[in-house]
Amino acid sequence: MAGVKIAKAKKEEMFFRKFFCDIRVLEYDKMAAEESNSIAAKLSAIGKKVNDMDILIAGIAIANGAEKVITRDEDFREIAKITDIKVVIY
Repeated sequence: MAGVKIAKAKKEEMFFRKFFCDIRVLEYDKMAAEESNSIAAKLSAIGKKVNDMDILIAGIAIANGAEKVITRDEDFREIAKITDIKVVIY
């Protein structure tokens, strides 16, 4: 929503507000934090640098039982190598 607010795009803001009311938004809770920390530690141990936000997203997904992430972000390939989550790059 930050980009929409910066652009002062009212139509897009209304779209996203409705969109987020209609879907389940997963929270960053203690379990997600533990998963994220585990991912970060494993990546660090093998010398891989991945965007911190991607690590948080993966931690949230794993903590909530997601089996797959569909994304355009190539960083998730590295995350998939050290977790059980499948990644589909489109």
